[in-house]
Amino acid sequence: MHLKHCAALAALLIATTAHANAGRATGRYFDLSNGTHDSVISLAVAPAGSAEFREIVIGKPLRGGNATTTVRIDGGECLRDFRVGFRDGRTRVYRDVDVCRYRRLRMTAGDGEAR
Repeated sequence: MHLKHCAALAALLIATTAHANAGRATGRYFDLSNGTHDSVISLAVAPAGSAEFREIVIGKPLRGGNATTTVRIDGGECLRDFRVGFRDGRTRVYRDVDVCRYRRLRMTAGDGEAR
């Protein structure tokens, strides 16, 4: 009988911990693939349709020609807008990227919305 109580208590503790962790904004990892001809030097992400962009550190510039890096995005909404800054001074916005459904944004030379 004692063993059953211990097992029940352990199951309750595991369920409680899982429930507590489910409410946290844990974030997710997302790949950024640069298929353009220029290096990416900055990245910012916002909930889709908002102007609340938050900078994400990418480290060294992400070279063009299909270089890829992985970044961590805060948890929250699935639809996000990505603002990407290039070495030549251009900025492009990629709107309504579903980071829950997809794990990667592949940039090519002619896409995105110029800003």
